[in-house]
Amino acid sequence: MRQKLSKQNLLLVGFTLFSMFFGAGNLIFPPFLGARAGVLTWKAMSGFLLSAVGLPVLGVAAVALSGGIGKLAGRVHPGFAFLFTLLIYLSIGPCLAIPRTSSTSFEMTVFPVLEQMGVSLNSTVSGTGFTVQTMAQFGYSVVFFAAAMAVAFRPDKLTDRLGKILCPTLLVLISVIFIGCLVWPMGHYGAPGAVYKSGPAVTGFLEGYQTMDTIAALNFGIIIAINIQAKGVDQEGAIVRETIRAGIIAGILLALIYAALAHIGAPAGAAAGSMDNGARILTFVAGNLFGNAGMMILGLIFLIACFNTCVGLLSCCSQYFNSIIPVIGYRVWVFLFALISLIISSAGLNKILAVSVPVLNAIYPIAIVLIVLAFLGPLTRRWPAMYSAAILFTGAVSVVYALEQSKFVIPFLTQATTFLPGYGAGLGWIVPAFAGMAAGIIYSSVMGDQEE
Repeated sequence: MRQKLSKQNLLLVGFTLFSMFFGAGNLIFPPFLGARAGVLTWKAMSGFLLSAVGLPVLGVAAVALSGGIGKLAGRVHPGFAFLFTLLIYLSIGPCLAIPRTSSTSFEMTVFPVLEQMGVSLNSTVSGTGFTVQTMAQFGYSVVFFAAAMAVAFRPDKLTDRLGKILCPTLLVLISVIFIGCLVWPMGHYGAPGAVYKSGPAVTGFLEGYQTMDTIAALNFGIIIAINIQAKGVDQEGAIVRETIRAGIIAGILLALIYAALAHIGAPAGAAAGSMDNGARILTFVAGNLFGNAGMMILGLIFLIACFNTCVGLLSCCSQYFNSIIPVIGYRVWVFLFALISLIISSAGLNKILAVSVPVLNAIYPIAIVLIVLAFLGPLTRRWPAMYSAAILFTGAVSVVYALEQSKFVIPFLTQATTFLPGYGAGLGWIVPAFAGMAAGIIYSSVMGDQEE
C-alpha cells in the first residue's frame, strides 16, 4: 500500500520547513534588493528565486535521496565529508547565521525605539569606551540568546511550535505590511543601482546566497525526513516523496513572501535614501504606513522569524556536535554556541553581513555542485570519480574568488582564474565544475573504476 502524509500533516511539515528556512536573511535581503534594483526588481528576483528558493528545495530533495549530508558528501571522500559538514554547521551556526538572528532582530525591535526616544546612539557611555548602540545591542543579545537557549533545551517541542503557531502568525503579520503597500503605495519603482544595471538576474542570484538556505537545506532535509517518519510514513520511497512535497510547499511559501518583500522595498529605494540594509528599509516603510503600530508589527515579525531560526539552529548544531564529541552534553553545546553567538553578534549586522559574503561565495558553489551530482545518480554510479573531480575543480575556483574578495591575492593563480567565463560576476566556478565532471568520467574510464 502506498504511504503518504495526510493533507494536514503535509501542510504542517511544509510550514515547519518554511519556518526553519525563514529567518533573518530571508527578511532583510529581498526588500534591500528591491530598493537597489528599482525598475529591474523582477529581473533581479528571477535570479534570487533560483538560488534562494529553487536550490534549497532541490537541496532538501538531494539529502532525502542520498540519506543525509554525510553520505552525500562522503561520495567525494570521507575526509571531505567531515570537513565540509563541519564548515556548514559553523556557517549556519555560531559563526554567521545565529549571531545574525540577534543583530537583525535588534535592528528591528530596539534600534527604532531608541531613535524615536531621541537617544544619541553614537555617543560613548561614560567609563566604558563603548557607544550607546553597542551597549544596547549587547544587553538585547543577552536576553535574546538566554530565551533561545531555554527553548532549544527541549528540541522535542520545536515542531508543533513552528508549524502550528508561529509560522501562520508570521505569514499573517507580513501580509498586513504587504497589503498596506498595495492600499497606500509609496510611489513608483526607482532607478536601478549600478550593480544591477549590467546583469540584474546574475546579481540577484548571488544575493540569494546570503539567505544561507541552500547550505541549510543540506542539514534540514534529513530532519524533515525524520519528522515524516514520525508521522507513520516508514517506506523509504514514500519518505523521499513526502520530503520533496513538503519542500515544494515550503518553496512556494518562500517565493510568495520574497516577492511581497521585494515589492515592499522597490518603491522605497528613492524615498529611503541611503539606508544601508534591508532591516532599515522595512523600518522606513512600516513607519510610513502605520506609524508606531507599523513599527510594532514589523518588530514582532522580525522577532518571531529570527527567534525561530535561532532556536532551530542552536538545536541543529548542538545535536551535530554532540554526535561527534559526545563527551560534551547537548545542553552544554547549546550554551557554548549561544555564548559564542552573543560575542559575535556584538559586532553589528553590517559587519556580520560583510564577513558572510566571501565565506558564502566559497561554500555555496560546492553545495550547488553536490546537489546537482545527487540528481545524476546513474552517471555518478557509472563514473564515481565525477564527485571528487567536480568538487575539487569547483572548490579551487570558489575559494580563490572568496579570497580575492577578502583582498587576499594568490600570485598567478588569482590572475589565471579571472579569465574564466563569469568569474567577475562570481560564477567562474561553473565551467570548472563541468570540466571536473568530464575529468572524472575520463579518470574512471581509464582506471577501470566503472560500474556496469
